[in-house]
Order: sequence, then structure tokens, then C-alpha cells
Amino acid sequence: MQSQRNNQLIYTLLLAVWALVMIWQVEEHVRVRNAARAALENRAGDIANTIGIVLRSQRRFGVFVNRERLEDSLTNLVKQGSQELSGIALLNAAGGIVASNGAVDLQNGSAPAAPEVWSPHTATFFSLVDLGTNLARDIESPIIMSRQEFTTDRGTNRMGRPPPPEEPPPGPPPGEPPPEGAQSNLTSAAEMPPPPNGATNGRPYRVGRPPWMSEEKYQELQQEKGARYFVIVMSTQAFAAACEQDLWLRLVIGVLATISAVGSGVAWRNMSKSAELQIRLIRASELNTHLKEMNLAAAGLAHETRNPLNIIRGLAQMISKQNDAPSELRERSRAIVDETDKVTAQLNEFINYSRPREVRRSRVALLTAANEVVRTLAHDIQEKQLRVETGGDPVTVEADEQLLRQVLFNLLLNAIQAVGPAGQIRIIAQRLGATEAALEVRDDGPGVPPDRRQEIFKPYFTTNQKGTGLGLAVVQQIILAHGWEIECLANEPKGARFRITHLRMA
Repeated sequence: MQSQRNNQLIYTLLLAVWALVMIWQVEEHVRVRNAARAALENRAGDIANTIGIVLRSQRRFGVFVNRERLEDSLTNLVKQGSQELSGIALLNAAGGIVASNGAVDLQNGSAPAAPEVWSPHTATFFSLVDLGTNLARDIESPIIMSRQEFTTDRGTNRMGRPPPPEEPPPGPPPGEPPPEGAQSNLTSAAEMPPPPNGATNGRPYRVGRPPWMSEEKYQELQQEKGARYFVIVMSTQAFAAACEQDLWLRLVIGVLATISAVGSGVAWRNMSKSAELQIRLIRASELNTHLKEMNLAAAGLAHETRNPLNIIRGLAQMISKQNDAPSELRERSRAIVDETDKVTAQLNEFINYSRPREVRRSRVALLTAANEVVRTLAHDIQEKQLRVETGGDPVTVEADEQLLRQVLFNLLLNAIQAVGPAGQIRIIAQRLGATEAALEVRDDGPGVPPDRRQEIFKPYFTTNQKGTGLGLAVVQQIILAHGWEIECLANEPKGARFRITHLRMA
């Protein structure tokens, strides 16, 4: 009971550790996936900031951006970020595309309903223009300066030379509206808000309707060409590859954790069984030692009992042979002799059964040993007029010759006692292979019922009234000492068949 409780505790702990490892791997995979997703979103945010810088750097009159120059800048961005960046687009307030480059697929022509849309291969991010441009605070002040202010503050450019004279931007003279065709190539940046908290570093932030443009035209141009949203399409290939690689890593760790948990459980079970078997072996060894001592004591007692029995038998024989003794006394004396012989036979069988079996192997011809045993029991065979045949393959095996003859003697005597007058007994040797042989003793007696074919080899189990019940037990003891096997089978059409296998050929 204590062992079962210990096993249940260990298995529960192993299962708990395995569950913790699996939960930990799932959480780690979710963390890595979220981190990869956040990294992709951050890169999209950086690109949005870059577009804001482009818009501010290309403003004309504080309001308009040249569309061709803007699309060239978008093309360069897509080329530079070709591994992850798939496309860029600027949308107006109604959701129409103002400028774009790359693969930008909008499901509808309205304004975006969500800040990001994930598909199996791409991720589309939407953000307000003012969100992107407000992040580029470090360039706001230089952009809104005039060329004269920039020259006064900085003096020279990066090459150490004075900046070139400012060329007037293309367009109509001050105070005159531009031609209608010229407006199609301009993109409004009017929705770009001033720097946060109104910080303009003391310089004017010129955003609004130009003085030469009517309010209606300005509003129309703002609705049609005004950049309201950024659309940034990012490829999720690297994101998916990172997630897949991490998933395989977690799966490998999970499989290793499962194998470790199962292996630890099996190892613990084997160790527990080994400990139990060791305890059983120790107890069996102690019991075997005790049985050996009892066996030696019983054998000694049986041996000492035979001497007084021999004396009793001798005195009874003397009385039975006296002619002047009454006939009744002589008959009782002969009965004493018969009963003494039975007890002596049982004691001899018991001593023979309790004797340790030390096998001394030598070359023994099976048929030769069988013929000698048949000649030994010739008187019993002739008394019942039996037919005993020996045959089969002439094989030679490695065995203790004396013990093998005792096996044949007990099996043949058992068959003689089982068959009726004029019965038949056969002893057959068989070659089963290059190194193995078998021996069978067959009779045509009543046979052995199937439910008793294992019990007949137990000590003191017999179906013969004159038997001691130790003959077949001694046979099995000798068989096991040689490493052989014996079994009782049916002999068709009737009778019993004792088959000895695994005899090693010499």
C-alpha cells in the first residue's frame, strides 16, 4: 500500500512538471509571436514617420506637395524595404488613393475602419497623416524656415559651402491663381497640424489656404488631393517564418519534455519493481534455506526410520516362516512384511526426491539407455504380457546417465502400472534439429484427463492405489536440473504421451 502511494505521488509530480513545461512553452510562443508582431508594427510606424518627413520636406508654399516627387520618394521607400515593405499609399478623407506605390489592395473605397488588417501573407496598417508627421518634430523647424533664415542660422551647408540661391518655385506669380492643369500634380498637406503645443520656435508656421486661391477651390482640392491616411502594406513572410521557427522549437521542447516525463515514469516503475523483486528474492532465499534445512532433517528422519522398519520386517519374516506357529499368526506376520515394504518404498522415494540433484553430464545414447531400462523391468513386463518397443532416431545427448535412466525407469514403470494386460508401450527418440532432440514414452492406457496433466507432476499426487505419488515429481525434478522440459499429452486414439524436449545433442 505504501509503495502504491509513493508511485502515485511520483507520477503526479511528473505530470505536474510536464504540464508546467507545456504551459511555459505555450506562453513563450505567444510572447515571441506578440514580440514579432510588435516589431512589424514598429517598422510600419518608422515607415509612416519617414513618409511624414517626405511630406514636410516636399511642401510647397506650406500647403502643397509635388505628386511626382512624392511618388518617386515612395518608390525609393518600397525598393529599400523590398524584403518586408510591399506597398505604400496615401488616402484622402473619403478613402480614395492620392498617391501609391507597390501592391496596395483596398477592399472598399471608404475610409479604413480599423488601424490594421492582417491577412495570411500581408499586414496592412492605417494611420492618420498627422500621426505620422507629428512624430517628426526634429525637422519641423528647419522645413518651415525660409531659405534666408536657414542660411542665417546655419551659415553653410554640410559641404562647407554657402547654399545656392533659392530658385522660385514653379507656379503663378504672387497674387495670381495657378492654372487648372497645374493643380492636378499637387498634393495637399493642409491637414498637417502645427507642431504640438504651438511650438514653432518663434517662426511662422504657414499652413492654410494660399491668398491666391479661393476658399471653394481650396476646400475642393483639400477633399480630393488632401492626404488624410497612410496605408502601409507589410509582408508577413518574416513574421510567419519567425513564428514557425519558434513553434517548431517549442514542439521539440514539448516532445523532449514528454519523453523525459514518460521515461522517468517508466524508470521509476522499473526501479520500484526491481526493489520489490529484490525483497521477494531475499524472502524466497530465506524460505529456500529454511526448506533445505527442513528437507535435510526430514531425509535424515526417513533414513533413520528405515532401520527399525527393517528390523520389524525381519522379525515378521521369521515368525511367518515358523512351522509350529499358528496359521493366523503367520498370516499377520506376512501382512506386517507387506506393509513394511510399502512404508520402506515410500521412504526410499522421499529420500530420492529430497536428495540434491548434481548433474554430471556425459555422452548418453538414448535408445541404448532405454533398452537397458526395459531389461531391468522385464519381469513386470512379462507378468502383464505387455509389448514394449523402442525406436526412432539413434541420437546421443549430453546428460547425467544415472539420472536419465532413473527418468526412463519412472516413466516406464508409470506406463506399466497404467496399461492393462497385453497393452503396448513405445519409447521413441527424435532428432529435432542439428543440436536438439526429444524423447517420448507412449502407452495405450486410460490416459490422463486434461485438467490433471499439470497436477500429476506435483508431489504425492497419484491415480494409482499402489503408487507413492513421488515418481513423476522426481522425474520433473531431474528434467528441470538438466534444463529440459516435460509435458503430458494425449496419445491418439487413446493413452498418455510423456514428451521430453530441449535435449542437447552431443
